[in-house]
Amino acid sequence: MHAFDILGDPVRRRILELLADGVRSSGEIVAVIAAEYRISQPAVSQHLRILRESGFATAEAEGRRRLYTVAPERFDEVEAWVQRFRRTWEPRFEALATEVARGKKARRDSDSPP
Repeated sequence: MHAFDILGDPVRRRILELLADGVRSSGEIVAVIAAEYRISQPAVSQHLRILRESGFATAEAEGRRRLYTVAPERFDEVEAWVQRFRRTWEPRFEALATEVARGKKARRDSDSPP
């Protein structure tokens, strides 16, 4: 499955946001996702399984708990795709930064006593 097929789902993106902050147990993830999206524990487990099987997350058993972490390697595919478009927006960001700097300088110059 293509990376964007996985990331296209808002529940899976939210789970990855939680995992970006560090290791989380499945119980912690279920509690947050069930409250925010009003979906059942089995539905959250299905999203976790998809993230695991697609390589976006890893799970490790610790006793009766399953601990999830984000797997950064799979994001290389996303980065490679985005990289193709970076050359389109980077010059625009650079031009914006130049205009912001000019505006700040003009404000400083106008605030200076004669």
